[in-house]
Amino acid sequence: MQIFQLAVIAGFCCAVPVVAQALPSCAGPVEIAGVKVTRVENNGAIVLADGRAVLLEGIRLPRGDADHAPRFVADGALAALREMTVGRKPVFTAVRPKEDRYDRVRSQGFPGEAWLQLALLSEGLARVDIAPDRSECADELYRAERAARAARKGLWGLPAYRVRGPAGMRGDAGTFQLAEGGVANVGSSDGRSFIDFTVDWRHGLAAVISPDDRKAFRDFDLEGLRGHRIRVRGMVEDLDGRQEIQLSNPAQIEILN
Repeated sequence: MQIFQLAVIAGFCCAVPVVAQALPSCAGPVEIAGVKVTRVENNGAIVLADGRAVLLEGIRLPRGDADHAPRFVADGALAALREMTVGRKPVFTAVRPKEDRYDRVRSQGFPGEAWLQLALLSEGLARVDIAPDRSECADELYRAERAARAARKGLWGLPAYRVRGPAGMRGDAGTFQLAEGGVANVGSSDGRSFIDFTVDWRHGLAAVISPDDRKAFRDFDLEGLRGHRIRVRGMVEDLDGRQEIQLSNPAQIEILN
């Protein structure tokens, strides 16, 4: 491993956790307390001494090759998470639905005075990733991510994690990306809604809402996005030269102006 990579990992492991004055109301009630963390899996799952596993809700850890990025940044994020949790007894909060399909508890985590999600986001060790059926603490998570991105901390200093523009998504299919630009058009076809970032809708970037997810946007003014600059995030698909990011939650849209 190169000296530069070792230095970055060392910096990640020594990151100072973000202090939380109290458990935030957005995080929901306490679900787990007083149970020691035995290990953190390579996928970021936190395993407890009683056999339960916890998934940190609202963030996405870097994934190395899966992000088309160097592996050392993913290793650094895991090292920092292990440093803050293993051998400790964090408090984990949860809101319904509390478990994912693998029976992992979907939680906000608080070891001591730290808030795990904010600690990782603030050091550029994670990105915000809001699930389709959740929105808790989105404002707080986005605020921490924005500050780290502005300071080019952690993963934000690497080209693989730069925020893409409307025409800068080629080669990103199958990866989770952030993209921003002006909204050229909002339309619909066959029950799908489209937010186009380029006038030529056949090419460039579009954010797409499927018929099944459209109900989640019933109180969101999609038409009102025309002419605004927005940021979206999600998995990228390439359809004959047109890049699409699927939206299932209004929290995936940030209005920038």
